[in-house]
Amino acid sequence: MDADWRPSLEMEDEYEKFIKRMNPPRVDIDNEACKNATVIRVDSANKHGILLEVVQLLTDLNLIITKAYISSDGGWFMDVFNVTDLDGNKLLDEGVLDYICKFLAAESYFIPTFRRTAEGGPATDFTSIELTGTDRPGLLSEISAVLTSLKCNVVNAEVWTHNMRAAAVMHVTDDTTGLGITDPERLSKIQELLCNVLKGNNKTREAKTMVSLRATHPERRLHQMMFDDRDYQRYDNDTTYEKHRPNVTVVNLYDRDYSVVTIRCKDRPKLLFDTVCTLTDMQYVVFHGHVDAERPEAYQEYYIRHIDGFPVSSEAEKQRVIQYIEAAIERRVSEDLKLELCTKDRVGLLSDVTRIFRENSLSVTRAEVTTRGGKAINTFYVRDAAGNPVNAKTIDDIRQAIGQTILQVKGNSDYSKSPPQGSPTRFLFGSLFKSRSG
Repeated sequence: MDADWRPSLEMEDEYEKFIKRMNPPRVDIDNEACKNATVIRVDSANKHGILLEVVQLLTDLNLIITKAYISSDGGWFMDVFNVTDLDGNKLLDEGVLDYICKFLAAESYFIPTFRRTAEGGPATDFTSIELTGTDRPGLLSEISAVLTSLKCNVVNAEVWTHNMRAAAVMHVTDDTTGLGITDPERLSKIQELLCNVLKGNNKTREAKTMVSLRATHPERRLHQMMFDDRDYQRYDNDTTYEKHRPNVTVVNLYDRDYSVVTIRCKDRPKLLFDTVCTLTDMQYVVFHGHVDAERPEAYQEYYIRHIDGFPVSSEAEKQRVIQYIEAAIERRVSEDLKLELCTKDRVGLLSDVTRIFRENSLSVTRAEVTTRGGKAINTFYVRDAAGNPVNAKTIDDIRQAIGQTILQVKGNSDYSKSPPQGSPTRFLFGSLFKSRSG
């Protein structure tokens, strides 16, 4: 049986390569066709997951997809995307335009690599840590403190919370060598101690910790991790996301063997990535689609079948699709206060910042930690420990402790006013820098 199976796979692989050689990908970028956006057209032989790869690339470049037209029937992939930069302008940077063209038109684009999948590939310049557990105030502070005590420096991190669950993908290095940690005994200790922190006093839901030297796409992994952790399960007393709950419907077109998924919700960056990522990871194929995000409310419509060729086949499956898409959208929805920290990176920085948050009764609901050229650029979404909006006096105290120019409030003028003239500013971080370097 195995002998018959292998040649058939080899023949199928050769056939796919032949089709790609005969029909190489075509990418056209047009700045004249649309008044308000750059139009990107991608034509290629179809393959499961290609839509996600294109959307992921555009999202990773921090581009806003305002409209999209998707068609992949008959083994051919023909998609059109209207995109802008974060300021709503057309793409004029020749370097970015050239990168998009070369990446999407390359033959290797059709071969999954660690840069474009969640499964990952080797990475020696950092160690990847994946964490899932029950959310609670101060959790990120405790995790960061443990990593600092274990002589680990957090260089990049994505942290999400949803429906009382928390997940994080963190890239850490050895605080002496600046490289990934490879010693098995040390990795085992890191995993054990972090798992103990995640468990806390919760005896009903498990905590998971995984440490590896494989690079992954953090946001896609977070979706997969929270899905595996069943964050889509709602609790009767939790109304956190109720007013932001997206309107998701699934109906079957029996005459065409499609299921039509329709999504209406408040627009936000990366919304298209989140929905397409979820459909792809659930093993659905998008054959046709229309996306309109030019108004405050985004509209998405997808004609889908399962990878086995069948549409949604039962009421239970329909409810699962709705539930999983709702969760994927809600994971990034936040009305919490946005704080941005920008300063020189150093070992223990994340631990010190989150400790100050915890000491002032702030809870971090989402975080993005980035290091570029020796500078830390961190974004935190915070609320008070009881789940309420943060008191303006608390933010003022924290900004005075850290430094007014180091920590800034984004998107809320009520919190971003400078302190009165003559008020004491302790600049705690200045003394911390000195004490650690001495």
